[in-house]
Amino acid sequence: MEEAIVLYPSPPIGHLISMVELGKLLLTQKPSLSIHILITSVPYDSGSTAPYIANVAATIPSIKFHHLPTVTLPSTKTTHYEELTFEVLRLSNPHVREQLLSISKNHTIHGLVVDFFCCAALSVAKELNIPGYHFFTSGAGVLAVFLYFPTIHNTTTKSLKDLKSLLHIPGVPPIPSSDMPIPVLHRDDKAYKYFLDSSSSFPESAGIFVNTFASLEFRAVKTTSEGLCVPNNRTPPIYCIGPLIATEGPKDDAGTRNGTTLECLTWLDSQPVGSVVFLCFGSLGLFSKEQLREIAFGLERSGHRFLWVVRNPPSDKKSVALSAHPNIDLDSLLPEGFLDRTKDRGLVLKSWAPQVAVLNHPSVGGFVSHCGWNSVLEAVCAGVPLVAWPLYAEQRVNRIFLVEEMKLALPMNESDNGFVSSAEVEERVLGLMESEEGKLIRERTTAMKIAAKAALNEGGSSRVALSKLVESWKDK
Repeated sequence: MEEAIVLYPSPPIGHLISMVELGKLLLTQKPSLSIHILITSVPYDSGSTAPYIANVAATIPSIKFHHLPTVTLPSTKTTHYEELTFEVLRLSNPHVREQLLSISKNHTIHGLVVDFFCCAALSVAKELNIPGYHFFTSGAGVLAVFLYFPTIHNTTTKSLKDLKSLLHIPGVPPIPSSDMPIPVLHRDDKAYKYFLDSSSSFPESAGIFVNTFASLEFRAVKTTSEGLCVPNNRTPPIYCIGPLIATEGPKDDAGTRNGTTLECLTWLDSQPVGSVVFLCFGSLGLFSKEQLREIAFGLERSGHRFLWVVRNPPSDKKSVALSAHPNIDLDSLLPEGFLDRTKDRGLVLKSWAPQVAVLNHPSVGGFVSHCGWNSVLEAVCAGVPLVAWPLYAEQRVNRIFLVEEMKLALPMNESDNGFVSSAEVEERVLGLMESEEGKLIRERTTAMKIAAKAALNEGGSSRVALSKLVESWKDK
């Protein structure tokens, strides 16, 4: 019987890419493995995955994709993508069971690996006597937060948004309760229960893979591995196997991204080394028209060169894209004359940029980011310092870690209603590119780039963790 691992990512493109990278990594350690990836669909725009899946399937025969049947959601008025995602994945359990049974006819399955949103499938793995693993696509600091979350839940009756206090979680800096991941701020929300259930499932798994490396988050890795975030010594083995990043992002069906890639990299070729600030906010992050204009004014006044990815504002004042927004009209979104006034030192792209290629270009000297973990790791591996501007999910927690613990970023500070002024944008760009503090952050980021490479080399911490994981399958 051929040996197999089944990977089950939640639908957004970033989660899928992380799982594919995990599959590639497992194949480097055990080339004889067969990697099976389960694909679900959701009722919102999670990024076009078809071209990416086709490319991976064509180039890596050991990775096979299985598309689960589409489930029908009960009528719901929610537009929260976390709730929609959890519900789709919960309803997909019968299809997961069917696929696992089908794969097991010709394979010995060493494990079902789920991400945070897919934890409902662990009950299926348990029923079929297949080891269930978590792949935590954020860092060890956020893992510490979620391992400890059931303890927080059991020691307070208030919603975290109303607690107005610092949370002291082992292994991480104190976190203002209002900075906790957005879905857990409201105790009565359905998303809160989903996140609590997922967090409570960690101790039941056969192990947790974390997309990080020991020297990036030394304190959090040590604390979680020692079991200090879960009561009664119930923490499963933790394998820090990162940084896992894709060297090339997905292309779209029309190939327009090839044109965008060519345009922005050619433009960067003409800029001085380390002179460009790159602004990009992930596949789901959106800004209002008013906020876009403030960013534009701040960039213009900073006097710095910039490469900025702009998406259309949401129609419902939310900060997360639940549907595609084509036909971007930059002239109507940005201040009058902005594009002309900055044409000699700035380039504005519509919707997308080849982020890894941009970050690794020698002209790029800073990155204004939403603090999504994939983006953080891509910046670290490229040695590019950050300005941390969180928008959704766990990103406010990531900002705390980046600024206070890792010291790889300056914080972008919002007003109470979440708005960022043009003066703040200007100040943070200047601070990152010109100040003494920015210089120190740049030096630390350069050192961490070297550490990231070392972690994946023979004898490095992540390579050793991966070897231990694969060795553990021999005992099953």
